[in-house]
Amino acid sequence: MTKRSVPIGSQKQRPDSVDNIATRQEELHQEQLARDQARQDEGKKQPPKTAERNYPGTPLPGETIAKPGDEAEMDLQPAYDAPTYRGSGKLAGKVAIVTGGDSGIGRAVAVLYAREGADVAIAYLNEHDDAAETRRRVEREGGRAILFSGDVKDRAFCARVVEQTKAAFGRVDILVNNAAFQLHARKIGEISEERLDETFRTNVFGYFHMAEAVLPEMAPGSAIINTGSVVGLHGSAELLDYAATKGAIHAFTKSLAKNVLDRGIRVNAVAPGPVWTPLNPADKDAEKIRRFGADTDMRRPAQPEELSPAYVFLAAPSCSSYITGIVLPVTGSVG
Repeated sequence: MTKRSVPIGSQKQRPDSVDNIATRQEELHQEQLARDQARQDEGKKQPPKTAERNYPGTPLPGETIAKPGDEAEMDLQPAYDAPTYRGSGKLAGKVAIVTGGDSGIGRAVAVLYAREGADVAIAYLNEHDDAAETRRRVEREGGRAILFSGDVKDRAFCARVVEQTKAAFGRVDILVNNAAFQLHARKIGEISEERLDETFRTNVFGYFHMAEAVLPEMAPGSAIINTGSVVGLHGSAELLDYAATKGAIHAFTKSLAKNVLDRGIRVNAVAPGPVWTPLNPADKDAEKIRRFGADTDMRRPAQPEELSPAYVFLAAPSCSSYITGIVLPVTGSVG
């Protein structure tokens, strides 16, 4: 007698049971898809609440401003004053220089440094009203502030900032290299020699010049903090030259940290993700600004006051005396 081939286990199941199982599997699949869609719809309404303050999510106002970017011109003002941050004298008696300190991350850092007891020298290009406001905020926190308008590409300007800061305050303990130039391009051929030169000389040469000028004045326990970027970690299709300079800054940070460690000077970097500062409305078009930061896991850009505590942490020996040569990512995304 010829035996028919029978699927293993079929003797123990009803003839239609496998079809029932397949149907139920698809029902489970559709149930999960519905849950996923509900989560997506919920996520589109509001970013996850991770802070005491309610920070704006996307869509943001599609505003654009002229370079170099005045914060006073922005309709949606960046949050920089960190009202829930309480100072505790972590930087008492210290003196800091912050380049690009007129607005954005630089302003937020200057305010918290003053709240922690430091005096602050603010170097900036020509955003005089913004710089004056930052000085007022530093003084309101109880710190002293001086302003320097000039170009960090100019080695002599960097030397003058350090020399006059020491003359005014008697010492220099902290350097925050933060000034930057950014301009997007769709294709590499759009980046002229002039633009390439402007980006590298501002973002890399400026950091070198400031570090070179300040290091002879620094005592053990001093710190240099460089502003890197998430695009220096992961790259950016439309910020080819800018991303390259940020990658260079990360390497410069690690190399300089090794170079000066025996002198008791620590060098670290912060790598921000998208941050609501004048830098981006002064570069991107209105539609991209509306979606700025939406591709992070937080589904929004950071506000400057969410970055500034990292700069306090890396500047204060009481917090980070055993940390040097790191690039600290504050990107709004997992990993």
